[in-house]
Amino acid sequence: LTPFLADVTHYLMPTALFVRRPQLWLAKASEKKASVLCSPNFGYRHFLKTFDPAKSTPLDLSRVRILFNGAEPISTELCAEFLGSLVAHGLKSSAMFPVYGLAEASLAATFPAPGTGCATAIVSRNALTIGQTVQFIEQTDLRALALAQVGRAVHGCEVRIAGDAVSVLPDNTVGHVQIKGGNVTRGYYQDPEATRAAIATDGWLDTGDLGFMTDGNLTITGRFKEILFVNGQNCYPHDLEAVIEQHAGIEPGKAAVCGFRPAGAATDEVLAFILHRGELRDFMTIVRNVRKCINLQFGIVVSHVIPIARLPKTTSGKIQRYLLAESYQNGDFASALAAMHELTVDTVVDGSEAQGAIERNLKEICDAFIKDRPIGVHENIFELGTSSLT
Repeated sequence: LTPFLADVTHYLMPTALFVRRPQLWLAKASEKKASVLCSPNFGYRHFLKTFDPAKSTPLDLSRVRILFNGAEPISTELCAEFLGSLVAHGLKSSAMFPVYGLAEASLAATFPAPGTGCATAIVSRNALTIGQTVQFIEQTDLRALALAQVGRAVHGCEVRIAGDAVSVLPDNTVGHVQIKGGNVTRGYYQDPEATRAAIATDGWLDTGDLGFMTDGNLTITGRFKEILFVNGQNCYPHDLEAVIEQHAGIEPGKAAVCGFRPAGAATDEVLAFILHRGELRDFMTIVRNVRKCINLQFGIVVSHVIPIARLPKTTSGKIQRYLLAESYQNGDFASALAAMHELTVDTVVDGSEAQGAIERNLKEICDAFIKDRPIGVHENIFELGTSSLT
């Protein structure tokens, strides 16, 4: 409706066409002299997969002043890569426009000032619990997590950060993102229970997201329902997925992480789902790599690394992690996990004997706690689904 009201020309590209021919997107933007473009995070990544500067058709993106980027977690690294790849075609570095919104806000909740580019907050991933003050650190720190700032509340809308007790939290403190205003829904259609759960009597709506404010600018840290609680710490799925892509040799967009809380348990099982269409035996190397990198980076154990044929996603490209957790709970992956267990047990371990009292003692400890398979003296316990804490 906005282009219609503003009397500007608007071109629409079907998602299915973009998936098949991503290069057509910017080719048409160049041809039509478009000034405003939009895509969720996966679209920028999908374009870069097939973009070859040496073979691409000439593009003129000098008229593009805004690249909307929203609908899913925003990768600041991907933003920089996309802008850098197209600077030779006239795309301005200030064009990236990271935003935050949701259907309950009639789409828009926060926008940055046009032309400011992608502002980034570098924080410690170990200090993102609700009510905790964020720690700003250097990019080179091993705990560093880069988060995109998504601007200030749009006109007519208010945004605040609240704690578990609905108390308003100060700047740079992680909490529940809540919104209120003329653009915010008064309720869910014919669903009073959902309305009461999300909207307080004073009109503030809980978005389901977590984040923090810095001088009026919002930074989103993740979805409240998707947080994994392991060993007393909170972990965000998209952060774990990014580490898997960087350190386990998994292509971007082919990994999903979610938590599953068994009945009566006080902590979550961490499940990693990886797109894989080859032999199951070949997948075992991926299992070890994923477990090792998550264990070394976060100090937590991945309970299962599971091969899947497809990742369930919404039409805007958001991974539907809850569907993967439901499939796991329903036993849909039981046969694959059993087959992988057999492959693990059948793996030939080195025949080296433990040397000396300390090595023999350590070997006995590992044998006592890892009972489902034999352990070799020279094996890396971080690849076996356990940790030094265990």
